[in-house]
Amino acid sequence: MSVVIRLARAGTKKRPVYHVVVADSRFPRDGRFIERLGHFNPLLPKDNEARLKLDMDKVKTWLAKGAQPSDRVTRFLDAAGVVKRAARNNPEKAVPRKERKANAEAAAKK
Repeated sequence: MSVVIRLARAGTKKRPVYHVVVADSRFPRDGRFIERLGHFNPLLPKDNEARLKLDMDKVKTWLAKGAQPSDRVTRFLDAAGVVKRAARNNPEKAVPRKERKANAEAAAKK
């Protein structure tokens, strides 16, 4: 059983609120979960402390058991200093699309 720490959407239309949950990766995003660890409200300002609430003891316990955090949850945990987020590097993204296409065609001709 692969266990993940991820966000489950709640709230009304155009007013999202997310629950931070531990769930089996096979279950639907908003479906069954094992335990609720906190909540995230993206509508609040970034400097508001009520924007993200997590029970760090439970989070650390699940990480010790082998639960894998999703990308967004990893960002939250990195900001809290619990998990180190790996740096991503995609140098092709900085190259304009036309130049990438021309480079790909040039490489295909060789």
